Amino acid sequence: MLNQLGTLAPMGYTVGLHIRFASPLILRSTYPAAWQQEYQDNAYALRDPLVFWGIGISGQTRWSEIRLPDPFSIMQKAKQHGLLYGAVVSCGPITSRSIIGAARGDREFTDAEIDQIAECARSLHDAAAPPTELTKAQVEALRLIADGDRHTAAAAKLGISESALKARLSSARVRLGARTTAEALKKAREFRLL
Repeated sequence: MLNQLGTLAPMGYTVGLHIRFASPLILRSTYPAAWQQEYQDNAYALRDPLVFWGIGISGQTRWSEIRLPDPFSIMQKAKQHGLLYGAVVSCGPITSRSIIGAARGDREFTDAEIDQIAECARSLHDAAAPPTELTKAQVEALRLIADGDRHTAAAAKLGISESALKARLSSARVRLGARTTAEALKKAREFRLL
């Protein structure tokens, strides 16, 4: 999907997946490095009309069709970096919204291209969907390990065997799509499950 976005958006794209608490779980941008740096240095994400549109509306549109205030002239500043034309797609519930912005320097996106970007957005949103919950047993096991307990001590605190603790950690890793317990802990925190 990202390769397809790269082809559709010759001046780059930004993908923010599952935005929760004003922060995406996954963020990827291929916009020009100088624009990315200016955008980050000036915290434009908190003022960007494209972000406001994407949070407020689930759908797809061209940048030129967005009629929101831009008091910081972010869209004009983007043009100075070659991002002259663009499209934005927003999908998912407000509690876990995904937004993709795509840019060109030569012409407006066609309706068909915007439809393709929207299909990429929905596919990426679905593929990156975080789990919504862990079992109480999985949370207990992960919390003890996060607190620094070794397997033997954590199992004793839970009143279970060490192999039962390892089974709980293994099932948590599977549910979180993590290869290691450390990665599972990181993801559980990011998904606000711990």
